[in-house]
Amino acid sequence: MDNRNLILAHNLINYSVRLKKGEKLLIELIDEGMELAQALIQEAYKVGGIPFLTIKNLRMQRELLLGATKEQMEFCAEYESLRMKHMDAYIAIRGSENVSQLSDVPVKNMEMYSKYWMKPVHSDIRVPKTKWCVLRYPNGAMAQLANMSSDAFCDFYYNVCNLDYNKMNDAMDALVKRMENANMVHIVGEGTDITFSIKGMPAVKCAGDCNIPDGEVYTAPVKNSVNGVISYNTPTIYQGTTFENISLIFEQGKIVKATSNHTDILNKILDTDEGARYIGEFSFGLNPYITFPMKDILFDEKISGSLHFTPGCAYEDADNTNRSAVHWDLVLIQTSEYGGGKIYFDNELIRKDGLFIVDDLKCLNPENLK
Repeated sequence: MDNRNLILAHNLINYSVRLKKGEKLLIELIDEGMELAQALIQEAYKVGGIPFLTIKNLRMQRELLLGATKEQMEFCAEYESLRMKHMDAYIAIRGSENVSQLSDVPVKNMEMYSKYWMKPVHSDIRVPKTKWCVLRYPNGAMAQLANMSSDAFCDFYYNVCNLDYNKMNDAMDALVKRMENANMVHIVGEGTDITFSIKGMPAVKCAGDCNIPDGEVYTAPVKNSVNGVISYNTPTIYQGTTFENISLIFEQGKIVKATSNHTDILNKILDTDEGARYIGEFSFGLNPYITFPMKDILFDEKISGSLHFTPGCAYEDADNTNRSAVHWDLVLIQTSEYGGGKIYFDNELIRKDGLFIVDDLKCLNPENLK
């Protein structure tokens, strides 16, 4: 077994989900990552935990979804919800061999899947009720997305996933303080000029406990406060379709115009329910080892010098009351290599071209986190 998987499994069990004696852990493996799942089971037993394993295949999931009915989705949610309710912790290993595997599933079927299966199990139970962590597993598909050789990508992956998250966690305190004391946020960049309030909203640190790789601090805008336009410069895959050049125009919190390379599909997703046209999350990306997009949101949303501004459901620990079956992390990179940009808190410039410029936040710049 690759020793780096043993290190990663130890970190996931003891740091990310902090599994305790007698606690039940569900390990969900999708496609690849059997060696890491094996290491997780071993590590769970070492701490006295009770591991459970489920293995899924995205190609078979596609076959199910092609002919799926609402009743079928609700039944799948019913039995998976029963299991999830009994879990104390959850770790997902997602090693898909083809990130576009679901691209030809009809939109209405994907909407049913999101609304009647995934939301009841994951949004309603797993996220608020368990200690959870979701991660990818390095494979050829991911190496291709990153334009890297398989060996080089594996080295990159384990550097990113096994960094010193305790150090990052401590450095995030200053940003949490800034965000929780701020009222108005103003973001400016190419094709972007947007304002919103975060007054009274909690700020939440993500330093290796819910995602691996990790590195973000998030909150949510006051629901009806968003006005202006934001243009995302990072490709994104949602329900199997690759979207580029997404631009959203807001009035009093609501997305009133949305365009992209797939404008029709984009608007169908935003019409899933009322909450899909409002924002549920605003977050800073902070991982110093992640500097470029690779169409994998677990990596892309952590890009150093980025932000994500997320249509759909808010998290309960930073809750602006928005509810939706959609939670779509759309990423804007503001480093100089990607066009730059500025973020202001209450008219004070705090970040320029992806780097914090105020003294109390410089600890979060890449050179201070590696």
